[in-house]
Amino acid sequence: IAAMLGTILPDLSRRFQLTPQQNGNIALAQAIGLIIASLSAGPLIDNKGKKVGLVGGLALIAISLFALPNAGGYGQIAGFLFLLGLGGGTIVTAANALVSDIGEERRASVLNFLNLFFGLGGLATPFIAANVVGGDAYRLCYLAAVLTAVTFVVHATAPIPPPSGERGFKFSEAGGVLGRPALYLLSLFLFLYVACEVGVWNWLASYLISQGVPEKNALNILSLGFALGLLVGRVVVSRILIKVPAPTVTLCSAALMAVTTYLMLGTADPAIAWVAVFCAGLAMAPVFPTTLAMVGDAFPKATATAMGIVITFGWVGLAVSSPIIGGIAGASNLRTALLVLPAFSVLMVVVNLILRPMLARR
Repeated sequence: IAAMLGTILPDLSRRFQLTPQQNGNIALAQAIGLIIASLSAGPLIDNKGKKVGLVGGLALIAISLFALPNAGGYGQIAGFLFLLGLGGGTIVTAANALVSDIGEERRASVLNFLNLFFGLGGLATPFIAANVVGGDAYRLCYLAAVLTAVTFVVHATAPIPPPSGERGFKFSEAGGVLGRPALYLLSLFLFLYVACEVGVWNWLASYLISQGVPEKNALNILSLGFALGLLVGRVVVSRILIKVPAPTVTLCSAALMAVTTYLMLGTADPAIAWVAVFCAGLAMAPVFPTTLAMVGDAFPKATATAMGIVITFGWVGLAVSSPIIGGIAGASNLRTALLVLPAFSVLMVVVNLILRPMLARR
């Protein structure tokens, strides 16, 4: 689902003669759905249970995917993508909250294992589109809708425990969550990280092409360098986190992100660029799931609510990353704009250092 929009949009644009502005508005509609879901799903999941969030999110996704091939135009496409964002945001919050509870003793490790499959799904979607359904957006939507419906049945019948009532969200206790500075520092940390990751996904290939790297090589560097680095990194770090504290892992990751994102902007040689981009993927790999693990450790009550708030800031980073980079590139050049990535990584180091004493006291 995470890679669905970018995969189907070219075909939808051809079918409906969508303008670049309309494509941007469709992407914005999905981002708004993600943000709303992350904010609202947390209290629902804390009070009604993870199963409600999972089956509810899967139902929204299935409905939107079955409906998309029957859209009559731009407005309906945007509406169905908004619905897809609602379902996707609910799934992200519910799944991470559920696995956070399952692996409480090794929370950071199991969350990295979970998010390994998030990355695999992101790689599988464009691969299936290109090699199984021939780039047909409608066939891909129907295939994904059927898979989602099967997953809905699995979760609807799975023995997922209901909420105990002891860890639920109560509005009277909202101050205990919203009043803690750690929540906002974790949110800022994830905002900066997602802005960096999305910056690589959306702009790296264009930058490499502008430096004289052939387009095919640039795309392979992105997929077989950055994406592969993310996958390998999550496999490796899930074992490291059994012994190394989550704040330490994320501090090292942020520092390495600053170095590797700077180095990948300093060469036009495809081989050297691949190495730097792969290392950047390795550095970024643990940040998203390990940050959520720190949220779970810091907020043992109303966990899903706290996770939803932090994830929401991550989606905001997704929404603003490209406009920030594009605006700087328009005023200067793309290399200068992409220096935002190592700059944001340095800010992540600062935020982590401020956050560490708060998490240690907890």
